[in-house]
Amino acid sequence: MSMQDKIDDLRRRRAEAEQGGGADKLDKHRQTGKLTARERIAALVDVDTFDEVGQFASHSATRFGMAGKMLAADGVITGAAAVGGRLVHVASQDFTVAGGSAGEMHSVKIAETMREALRTGSPFVCINDSGGARVQEGIGSLSGYGQVFNANVLLSGAVPQVSLICGPCAGGAAYSPALTDFIIQTRQAQLFITGPQVIKQVTGETVTPEQLGGPDTHMARSGVIHFIADDDRHAVLLCQKLLSFLPSNNLEDPPRLEGDATVAPDPLLETLVPDDGKKGYDVRQVIARVVDRADFLEVQSGFAPNIVIGFARVTGGTVGIVANQPMVQAGALDIDASNKASRFIRFCNAFNIPLVTFVDVPGFMPGLAQEYGGIIRHGAKMLHAYAASTVPKITVLLRKSYGGAYIAMCSKDLGADRVFAWPTAEVAVMGAEGAAEIVFRKEIEQAADPVAKRKEMIEQYREAFSNPYVAAEQGLVDAVIEPAQTRRHVAQALEYMRNKREPRPHKKHGLIPL
Repeated sequence: MSMQDKIDDLRRRRAEAEQGGGADKLDKHRQTGKLTARERIAALVDVDTFDEVGQFASHSATRFGMAGKMLAADGVITGAAAVGGRLVHVASQDFTVAGGSAGEMHSVKIAETMREALRTGSPFVCINDSGGARVQEGIGSLSGYGQVFNANVLLSGAVPQVSLICGPCAGGAAYSPALTDFIIQTRQAQLFITGPQVIKQVTGETVTPEQLGGPDTHMARSGVIHFIADDDRHAVLLCQKLLSFLPSNNLEDPPRLEGDATVAPDPLLETLVPDDGKKGYDVRQVIARVVDRADFLEVQSGFAPNIVIGFARVTGGTVGIVANQPMVQAGALDIDASNKASRFIRFCNAFNIPLVTFVDVPGFMPGLAQEYGGIIRHGAKMLHAYAASTVPKITVLLRKSYGGAYIAMCSKDLGADRVFAWPTAEVAVMGAEGAAEIVFRKEIEQAADPVAKRKEMIEQYREAFSNPYVAAEQGLVDAVIEPAQTRRHVAQALEYMRNKREPRPHKKHGLIPL
């Protein structure tokens, strides 16, 4: 066979591999409104940068009709490419090949791509679209899953990991996305451990795939996912934007773009927070006025909406935002909010992303359900996450900051590098109304007009303690600032803290109260 014959044979083999499960299956897949596995990669990465690895990899199974059965790329396309000019490693499951089922070689390819991401210090993106384990391969398939899970843990905290759920992701396969940093799920995808049929057999409950594992379920109820995408292309766009905020690995600082250098006063900030502490407002409007070009990528927007987290830039540098949301439950911290914020804080710390915290919190959520659910344990996660973080930490007290929640929202005592307070800030053990009932109980009870006396004592307590100046006198607030100057103060503090170093005791890791 001549060289040209061999080249022609290579081209034929490549063309066959790129056809996945065949033209008919690819067309059927597209008719559902989804992109194919290769089209998803093409949409994600920079043009002509994808370097595929393992195109001719094949399973070695011989039982249950698998002997000699060719599966293109063994059902998963893997390799490296550039996204926004930076190296990223990618795996994309091909549902047209044996339903995207994960056999041993399928998983080995994914795990090896992950290990290469670790060796090169580059993010890993996995596009999931699989019917689950390849049952014909038995325990070999489970072994492959185990290798992927192990690689997920090796990469954790070293390089960013992003999962796109663009089709079914069931059974053990669901645990790999759960081990990654961010999950983007499309509205056509399902993510669950046990399917509707199994649930009906075991519990008698009838559920639809959407109820069980649809994106709305995982955003609002389980808190498993971080973004909902309308379709595959939207998922890719979200992934690209997310990656633009993140460093390639934990040894780098986040990318610094040409940002908005303007830090001029913004008088609108003086009108956004109501004087009445019982009135809500959307804290995202405050965030938008402080960050560059009002560009804020909110994470888990539909889960625990009483706290807001996400990425933004301040004068070009990436920051992680954590903020109480007074529109929902007055911004109180509950179990879900504590978990949501803690995980995000730890991610930012692992990848050298400064934290900016906006505080308007009346306390931890009271109630029997919260106590039985372990609010003590879950709330302690926030204390641990903030205290363990060594990145620059800037805190802005907007209005209420009461009790243990004041500490949990990155107080000076938890290591905040700068604490700024608006004149409207109230830093106290509790609200003036509750405190007056305790401190002045006898005076109120013995007064000729208890109602008038109670009002008088509330004002007296508020004047004495419910303001930022007592905290400033004790060094717990670094500066009381005009709201209009917030962006300038935050930007300046971030610049001063850019080279912050904070040595910690040598240990394997702290023990967060999981």
